[in-house]
Amino acid sequence: MADNTALFQLVEPEAQALGFALVRVRLFGKGDERTLQVMAERPDTRQLTIDDCAELSRRLSEKLDALEEQGRDPIEGAYRLEVSSPGIDRPLTRAQDFTDWSGHEARIVLTEQVDGQKQFKGELEGIDADGMIAIRHPRTGELAQVPFALIADAKLVLTDKLIAATVPLSVEGADEEELHEEENH
Repeated sequence: MADNTALFQLVEPEAQALGFALVRVRLFGKGDERTLQVMAERPDTRQLTIDDCAELSRRLSEKLDALEEQGRDPIEGAYRLEVSSPGIDRPLTRAQDFTDWSGHEARIVLTEQVDGQKQFKGELEGIDADGMIAIRHPRTGELAQVPFALIADAKLVLTDKLIAATVPLSVEGADEEELHEEENH
């Protein structure tokens, strides 16, 4: 099975060539039901349009097909390529994500226990230079410090605050729609 780190290194230059930041690359599933999941975003909007997804998907398909033709297929057998935006309740995969989304609620699962627990949920308060993520418990207010290196999975929790803080993907056409409504009145 292909290594997710190697796949990330293969995909990242392709995403960057289109001006996208890579959020996550992972291959999961078994047999012919495997999926290569690629999440990327525009650094300025933190989102990806459908056209962006299609463009990145085409570029990656061409790259993967070329490698297969050269006998250097990084993924043996059948799989499905899935390219998407990370979404509003996005995975937190990069150290910078914990600073960028400070003040928002997250759920973090670790590979091993810290202070007797493997799961933490609360408000992010950033990450320090040593890679320790600060997360505040919602009820007790206690601050936990968890090492970035031990994260198995982390993602934002969908809250009203997160929805309010998320910039709309596009307002193109809003002026035309408003003008059209005014003309009909």
